[in-house]
Amino acid sequence: MLALLKTIREAIANWWSDFTLQTKLLAVATLVVSLVMSGLTFWAVNTIQQDARMNDTRFGRDLGLLLAANVAPLVADKNLTEVSLFSQRFYSSTSSVRYMLYADETGQIFLGIPFLDQEVENSLTIERRIQLPEDYSSDADKPMVRQHMTPDGAVTDVFVPLIVDKKYLGVLAIGINPNQTAVISTNFTRDVTIAVFITIWVMVILAGVINALTITKPIKELLVGVKEIASGNFQQRIDLPLGGELGELILSFNDMAERLESYEEQNIEELTAEKAKLETLVSTIADGAVLIDNNMQVILVNPTARRIFAWEGVHVVGESVLYHLPPAVQMEITRPLYEMAAGDCETAEFRIHLNQPTKRTIRILLTTVLNLQRENIKGIAITVQDITREVELNEAKSQFISNVSHELRTPLFNIKSFIETLHDYGEDLSNAQRMEFLQTVNHETDRLTRLVNDVLDLSKLESGRNYNFGGVDLAQAIEQTLRTYQLNARDKGIELIQEVAPNLPLVVGNYDLLLQVLANLVGNALKFTEAGGKVALRTYQLNSKPNSHNQLPPVRVEISDTGIGIASEDQQAIFDRFFRVENRVHTLEGTGLGLSIVRNIMERHRSKVNLVSEVGVGTTFWFDLAAFNEEATAHIVKSVNVM
Repeated sequence: MLALLKTIREAIANWWSDFTLQTKLLAVATLVVSLVMSGLTFWAVNTIQQDARMNDTRFGRDLGLLLAANVAPLVADKNLTEVSLFSQRFYSSTSSVRYMLYADETGQIFLGIPFLDQEVENSLTIERRIQLPEDYSSDADKPMVRQHMTPDGAVTDVFVPLIVDKKYLGVLAIGINPNQTAVISTNFTRDVTIAVFITIWVMVILAGVINALTITKPIKELLVGVKEIASGNFQQRIDLPLGGELGELILSFNDMAERLESYEEQNIEELTAEKAKLETLVSTIADGAVLIDNNMQVILVNPTARRIFAWEGVHVVGESVLYHLPPAVQMEITRPLYEMAAGDCETAEFRIHLNQPTKRTIRILLTTVLNLQRENIKGIAITVQDITREVELNEAKSQFISNVSHELRTPLFNIKSFIETLHDYGEDLSNAQRMEFLQTVNHETDRLTRLVNDVLDLSKLESGRNYNFGGVDLAQAIEQTLRTYQLNARDKGIELIQEVAPNLPLVVGNYDLLLQVLANLVGNALKFTEAGGKVALRTYQLNSKPNSHNQLPPVRVEISDTGIGIASEDQQAIFDRFFRVENRVHTLEGTGLGLSIVRNIMERHRSKVNLVSEVGVGTTFWFDLAAFNEEATAHIVKSVNVM
């Protein structure tokens, strides 16, 4: 039972909560008005009932006095028959009298109307007495009146004393029926009032239910739908079978939601396409790009920036960029970032040297991102440029200029000094001295010429000049190289060894460039090999079977000597410009460009120069060249043109 009451209470509470404030106020006002009107009606009914009872009381009192005045003499004469007849006529002539009882001074009833024969017989054997009220007074001037309820309604009891010549003979008790017209009117008014009250509230409840089902519920559904639409959920629909204005409103709402959803899908597709284009563009640019908002949280980062800052596999989007930047970068740009977010500046540029994760030099450009009206700052774009190669090239350029200037200055100074000496003191010098000065000038001129030629050759190789590639006979190039250096080797007492494998295929290359490579390597070997040493130049094919692409195995070329060797700390830098071993031993001259030229030529041939060296034992340089065929030649030529 308690659970049922609780369920009903919760249902009523939920039902009441569904109403709007206006509906609740209207219901409360209706309740107050109906209660007031019902109260006024019941007050009026009670007033009418009281007036009716007062009239009944007056009527009963007057009727009792009139009847007592007529029957009292008859009672005094003990003429009960006449009293009975008179009373019967009186009772029959009016419907207002319910009963008439006569009792003597002891209260014993001696006559009662209406009466039946049965009652008369019973009256002979049964003594009946009237129970007078406690406050009844036999000598009162006015009759006593009271009312009591019966199954048929309220009855007014009138007790009139029968007094003749101031002698108390008994009492006349008359029962007066209420005024039927007033009773009917009062009951009808009460019933109508109750019916009106119930009808009003039934109508209010029905109106509330109808309002909840037909007005409040659709309006709430519309309100929820509007909120969903405002929050961006354009898939919201209202499915209520209603007609009229609300039905049209719901249909219009659903139509609006469908159009908004369609527009949203189109906008999302366009935005997705634009975002994909932007992300593709950002991901393909060579510079690193990081986009952050005003709270320093990362919105977008491209692969280049991830590589520079070592963010591969690290989740940085949506987090503060300051937590993930290298310490050197964080120290430099933290304050400028907050200044730009506050609108104090628009751009900033930094050059920072990083030691981790790798040593590199980067340039960071900070630029504010404004809205379309260029009024508010929406974020900050961080552009990261890896300028390590640029810095190295600038340093190499500066070093190259410095080295070239130094190398040019020395022979030019010597040439100028000896020529000025010959010009100023030529007559005072002997022929032998003059010849020595001229030989020195000639030697320095040759040295200057070699330097200029090497610089020009290196410049041509690095300028992207196209070379013709074809089949080259290595045996012929090796023979020409050894023939060129045969006399020099004999003068130094060095043995030249030639080992060329038989049936060697042609290789893909440029004859002049390969001849220059062989000349530089053999020349260096002779330069750094002491008398009695050996310089060997050998070439052979690595293996005899073609690979799966029907390409012949490459041909290897080796240049070995028994010279002073190259220290392990110098082997990495031996191919750099102007690096010379004589910087360590201070015995031989050279431009320091020969091996750099060799490296560039091998890169043109899509190959690489390798070396094995040990100080005091000797050095071996080797490289591989592709065997000649049409496919290999086309590949080499295409690669060279791309470079």
